[in-house]
Amino acid sequence: MANKIFYQEDCNLSLLDGKKIAIIGYGSQGHAHALNLKDSGCDVIIGLYEGSKSWKRAEEQGFKVYTAAEAAKQADIIMILINDELQAKLYKESIEPNLEEGNMLMFAHGFNIHFGCIKPPKNVDVTMIAPKAPGHTVRSEYQAGKGTPCLIAVEQDYTGKAQDLALAYGLGIGGARAGLLETTFRVETETDLFGEQAVLCGGVCALMQAGFETLVEAGYDPTVMVIDTADSSKRNVTLLAKNTVHAKDDLVLIESI
Repeated sequence: MANKIFYQEDCNLSLLDGKKIAIIGYGSQGHAHALNLKDSGCDVIIGLYEGSKSWKRAEEQGFKVYTAAEAAKQADIIMILINDELQAKLYKESIEPNLEEGNMLMFAHGFNIHFGCIKPPKNVDVTMIAPKAPGHTVRSEYQAGKGTPCLIAVEQDYTGKAQDLALAYGLGIGGARAGLLETTFRVETETDLFGEQAVLCGGVCALMQAGFETLVEAGYDPTVMVIDTADSSKRNVTLLAKNTVHAKDDLVLIESI
């Protein structure tokens, strides 16, 4: 059975009215989420660590910036957008002590929830909006009036409104223009890791190497074969990433490299 795909008409941005959204981190994804949400009319603040190089940049781009702990304390919705390996420590020290009943904790990758590195309390919502592109693409597509396909998942629905709020967030960053594909934290985590570690970092490289070695053994010029196997593959993958297909009834997700 195909997973459901949500579009703009399925989302209600007004559900975010009166809610403060804290974006924790201001890197590739963080700046894109924050700017897109701000341009969509949402109330957004930024949470960073003291001394972060991104602090000044976020302020220059119109945001109030706080420590992660203070941002979490002020917010109704907290989106964690720092590196996976840093999330558990930051959550324990800065976010967990400041969570309030009914808050929504959000992620763009399911790793820390799926593997139990972060264990939220039972009285908050836990959701995911995972854009299938780098942050600069999430931003540029939004500015072009388009959007980046996203995955949406609900791990914990304390308020009974978790999915609706996550859909509103997905609309706010522009994802619903292209489609929000329903999934789970487990599926997103396992397929994302497989795609990166097995297909991209392992399978694609092994295929290029095998192609090169086969042709060289057959007597072809190694220099030409580098171009025809490695370089051509790289350019074709880049082209695929730039031409993600958005079909209303048949969404095809091609994860950007």
